[in-house]
Amino acid sequence: MPKHAEHTKTKRWSARVTKTSNALDLDRSVFTWKDPHKIALSLRRSAESSHRRKSDPYRSAMSMLTFYINRAGDNLSARQRNVLERAKDELRKVFGKDTRG
Repeated sequence: MPKHAEHTKTKRWSARVTKTSNALDLDRSVFTWKDPHKIALSLRRSAESSHRRKSDPYRSAMSMLTFYINRAGDNLSARQRNVLERAKDELRKVFGKDTRG
């Protein structure tokens, strides 16, 4: 296998995981949205309606959000990373997991 093909294969594993594993059926481009609350609501809807998840909806939604943030790495702008981090807080709220006042 040519070195380029091998690099592409290993570089794209996260896309394959997202499409073929027991992941959520996500709205298109959900992680590029600018509204953390809208992202959280979309993830909750996807998690609650998914037949591909293995854990409870909250854990599945939070795992997918964290997975995306971690895999995006340096390719994620500081602004969008901030939006996605705030979406974690919103996700806790929409699932009733927010223990802060």
